[in-house]
Amino acid sequence: MNRVSKSSPSGTESTGIRRPLEYKWIVLSVTTIGAMMAAIDTTIVVLGLPEMMIDLHADLVEMIWVIIGYILVSTVFLMTFGRVADLLGRVRMYNLGFVVFTAGSLLCGLSMSAPALIGSRLIQGAGAAMMLVNSIALITEVFPPHERGRALGINSVTWAAGGVLGPVLGGLILNAGSWRWIFFINIPIGIFGALWGYFALKEMSIRNAKEKFDFPGAAAFSLGLLSILLALTMGIQFGWFSPPILLLFAGFVVLIFFFYLWERRSPFPVLDLSLFTSRVYNFSVAAAMLQSLGLFAVNFLIVFYFQGVRGFDPLTAALLLIPLPLVSAVVAPIGGIIADRIGARLPATIGLLLQAAALLWLSGLSPTTPYPVIAVGLAAMGLGGGLFFSPNTSAAMTAAPNNRLGVASAALGTLRQTGMVIGFALSLAVAAASLPRDMMLQIFVGTNVTLGSQVMQNFVYGIRNAFLFSILLCLIAAGFSLARGKENRKPVPSVEKP
Repeated sequence: MNRVSKSSPSGTESTGIRRPLEYKWIVLSVTTIGAMMAAIDTTIVVLGLPEMMIDLHADLVEMIWVIIGYILVSTVFLMTFGRVADLLGRVRMYNLGFVVFTAGSLLCGLSMSAPALIGSRLIQGAGAAMMLVNSIALITEVFPPHERGRALGINSVTWAAGGVLGPVLGGLILNAGSWRWIFFINIPIGIFGALWGYFALKEMSIRNAKEKFDFPGAAAFSLGLLSILLALTMGIQFGWFSPPILLLFAGFVVLIFFFYLWERRSPFPVLDLSLFTSRVYNFSVAAAMLQSLGLFAVNFLIVFYFQGVRGFDPLTAALLLIPLPLVSAVVAPIGGIIADRIGARLPATIGLLLQAAALLWLSGLSPTTPYPVIAVGLAAMGLGGGLFFSPNTSAAMTAAPNNRLGVASAALGTLRQTGMVIGFALSLAVAAASLPRDMMLQIFVGTNVTLGSQVMQNFVYGIRNAFLFSILLCLIAAGFSLARGKENRKPVPSVEKP
């Protein structure tokens, strides 16, 4: 028979230690620093790719892997790190993530070759995974259910703000010095965040000493996810029906099937399948993945449009995207507060519908569309994203038991990140269908390219089709969001196996 642990009125597990009321804000401040560092790093690295390629004598494919490698590692290890955090402590894993990310940033800045830079980015990705999977769990752990939407909204502001600060800082750094300072700038921030987290955060979760880590399950899931992500990101290069890609797809099917069978029998599974008995959790996760899949491709395609069709340099293209993160940063806390009062279903669903409407607006892009028209569409996407993200995340995490917050956050993050990778592959596929391969890769890494009129028309037509597909995904996600039902804002007690 399962044993249920008592929960404190604040929604956290009782440890017998009285925490000051302000502790939850300390947790939010520490996780916000990590989110800000990761968000800025994403945009800033893209801007530095042209200089990296010249300085390291790298080719276009190697530069693409500077981006892809980071995304792959930060996705593949989310589930493993989420389970380890539930066993060893979320605070410990989060602080370790700061250290690993900062060390990876130092190695990136010191890299003297493209392979060394790619390897260092993999280390960065591992650190980002540790922080990403635990930041949401830590916030959920210390904020009561009726305040989580606001807290997650404040935390998500930093991701949107990173989209604004990244291009500005990147432009200043690249104009004043070497691309290496794009990575070195993380070091003082990372050291401060690691020390602040070490001294300020306290472990509040209660861990069952009898539970063991499921190595076969973790290996099968990680390798299976890696197989599908590699197949999706490399399919354009090798061909979707080439033997290596087909082998990767087959490996994914075999490994995930083995993972499912193993987890059903494992006494201490990596992914607790009982999480998926909650309709609210299931539908929230599905909505998050579909929204991520639809919108991540859009971001890349608009950057392609600004650089390849309109002829803007990478910094200008990044700055022209600012209406999206700026509006999202303003609206995200409001969306969280609304969710705390009336539940996540209504604001999250409206957010998805607004994003679908914004995509419909942007599907009318032409080579001569005035920027104010584009800015309206970007702002509407930011408005929808601000209304969707924090309410949806709050609903998912509120439906999870207290001692499964790490793996619940990991499952949510893994599917969201997987949607991003598929969206990334989709954007490259759309570009590859209408552009010569070398030209497409040059645009991706920020090289100035002028498209001929016919190629330009073909590319814009491909973008329109991709946007229409993204509209469909947003509408399906809105259906899941609406059908999830109203979440229970009372704390879900811990459930421990005997």
